[in-house]
Amino acid sequence: MSNMITEIGQVEAIFRYPVKSMAGERLKACHIGWHGLEGDRRFAFRRLHERGNFPWLTAGKFLELVRFAPLRNTNGGGEEHPTHIRTPDGAEMEMFGEELAAEIGRRYGAPVQMMEMKHGIFDEACISVIASTTVEEISRLSGVSADMRRFRPNVVIRLTNPLPFQEDTWVGASLSFGEGNNAPTVAVTMRDIRCSMVNLDPASAAPSPEVLKTIVRVNDNNAGIYGTVTRIGGLSEGQSVFLMA
Repeated sequence: MSNMITEIGQVEAIFRYPVKSMAGERLKACHIGWHGLEGDRRFAFRRLHERGNFPWLTAGKFLELVRFAPLRNTNGGGEEHPTHIRTPDGAEMEMFGEELAAEIGRRYGAPVQMMEMKHGIFDEACISVIASTTVEEISRLSGVSADMRRFRPNVVIRLTNPLPFQEDTWVGASLSFGEGNNAPTVAVTMRDIRCSMVNLDPASAAPSPEVLKTIVRVNDNNAGIYGTVTRIGGLSEGQSVFLMA
């Protein structure tokens, strides 16, 4: 039973990533369901020759994947899922079309196939959160411009008390976005152990190894947290965020 509720900041930004490892979308508002943000990481390219337990094509194996951007070309039809993908060259291709699979397979060097996963394809948990203070501190120490997209969070929090890596202390507690019985709530399950994805410039895919080296050096390779949804509801920019310990 929660016995201490503290307001710790506001929702500064919301991102979802319709296709695993591709560019994300910044949202003003969205719904948090039992499997994370609606439409988050529901699609991924499968490497057809991979027989292991992780067949998905990620930017760790193909850096340029972060420069492919999901689009909705539906004439305002309110389509939840992307219909097309914009390539780094500016071409727009149907998401499930043979042309896109051939293009990515050619660049990657092996055949791939787009897959849809109803409950999403996540590395650890379905919600990731980071404080903008943490992003700014890592960027300052590594000498790389502060771009929260490097960290591929779902939620960025602007902290009232801006101490970097404060998220580490939230493990075992819960975050509530907004007030009342309808506020979505996330149980913080673990720290976010970082990989080389943070080194990739979201616009150019150029790697800056000093970003991950900085996180390893100053915070034992952790930046942000993962959580699981314990109450569904609406998430929006500017919402107050409460820590329930």
